[in-house]
Amino acid sequence: MGIVAGLDSSPDFTRIVVCDTDTGAVLRQGYAPHPAESPEGGGRPADVDPQAWLLSLGEAAGGGLLEGVQAIGVSAQQNALVPLDGQGTTVRPALVGGDRRTQVAAADLIDALGGREAWAQAVGCVPQAAQPVTKLRWLAKNEPDAARRVALLLQAHDWLVWQLLGRPARRTTDRGGASGTGYWSAATGAYRPDLVELALGQQAALPEVIGPAEAAGTTPEGLLISAGTGETMAAAFGLGLGLGDAVVSLGASGSVMAVHPEALVDQTGMITSLADATGMHLPVVTTLNAVRALRGTAELLGLPDLEGLSDLAMKSTPGAHGLVLLPYLEGERTPNLPHTAGTLAGLRRESMKPEHLARAAFEGMLCGLADALDVLRGRGVEVRRVFLLGQAAELPAVQAVAPPLFGAQVVVPQPADYAAIGAARQAAWALGVSQGALDPRTPPRWQGAVAQILEPGEELAVGQAVRQQYVSVREQTHPGAFRP
Repeated sequence: MGIVAGLDSSPDFTRIVVCDTDTGAVLRQGYAPHPAESPEGGGRPADVDPQAWLLSLGEAAGGGLLEGVQAIGVSAQQNALVPLDGQGTTVRPALVGGDRRTQVAAADLIDALGGREAWAQAVGCVPQAAQPVTKLRWLAKNEPDAARRVALLLQAHDWLVWQLLGRPARRTTDRGGASGTGYWSAATGAYRPDLVELALGQQAALPEVIGPAEAAGTTPEGLLISAGTGETMAAAFGLGLGLGDAVVSLGASGSVMAVHPEALVDQTGMITSLADATGMHLPVVTTLNAVRALRGTAELLGLPDLEGLSDLAMKSTPGAHGLVLLPYLEGERTPNLPHTAGTLAGLRRESMKPEHLARAAFEGMLCGLADALDVLRGRGVEVRRVFLLGQAAELPAVQAVAPPLFGAQVVVPQPADYAAIGAARQAAWALGVSQGALDPRTPPRWQGAVAQILEPGEELAVGQAVRQQYVSVREQTHPGAFRP
């Protein structure tokens, strides 16, 4: 029996799990927040010194946490761009997160290549504010002196792996991380250096994309470091997703992703074609409005929290007495209606009660995510199980509405550090391959996530009627806007 570690460097903290290589059982764990930043103008800072990630990592690994560990996998926040000069020094702090400063740069890039369809064809996604390619365009336009010094581009997990290995000449990344950059295509498995030049105004070196079971290298102490990957891919790997599995993530905005054997090129740009951490693909469809629709409804009804909104919604019945909420409160991406507003339809005297509005909010949010699922299903993606993630997944109203509305078994995993567990599983895979004990095409079989299983059951027909009610209102209000 050996032990491996997985570390997840999220935007706010580092979490480390130490796992048994054979079963995946978590033996010990560590945690440390990232050093406090002082955001300019409030909110999360868009610029972060990468050294903060190392300091947090060192603190999380304190107390002998990594003693006896044979390999480490690294998961990290996606879309963080670390621009380095020829000596490997950062030319400016890393650009992280969904940086609003870069929204104009995203629009510029879309036009520069000839539109959304051209980008979808080139790299499987349309530039968004958070993506590294967009941050490069912003850098070239707003900090040209720094941009001219850029010689090498890394993301957060690439940079951390490179640091752990002692900054070797070889710099690596994985398919999952590369697929989110906007200058690597999951369909062709190749970089598009011309898109780096289009964004930055010059060429820059890019890390070598290595296979899911390959090692990035070995530390001077003999510790194997696996390829690493982005948080989304690591969490999918930690959950043990396979063909037929989809994940619905309930944040302020929502996302739906599924495991698929091939990259999907979507001319409309609704699908972002990501690669996963196993050699498969993770097509993703995003909605702008998920839990923010619930929070807005709770505020409107004078309720202190989402638990109260859920309790109120459970006093209503499926279909909310004909009340339908199109939850496009911040515009919407699926369907592509960036400048629209939400719609409340079906108001009658008998439906004008708080519990019906509460129910309509849950049904509207989940119908919007069901639209996103339909985009994937319409492209041949098989969906047998839907994993429901996020704090709102625990709400009784979500658990009551989701299975019949999605028309599939719903799995609500117990909260756990799935990204860190996925990173550890990757480390175990690379270690096993290096020892000749595992096949590079087959990851280690670890115990699955502890989860609650919810079936559509007899409510399936009712759920589909609720969905049809929503679709009718959507089509009347925005005819032809949704083309799955």
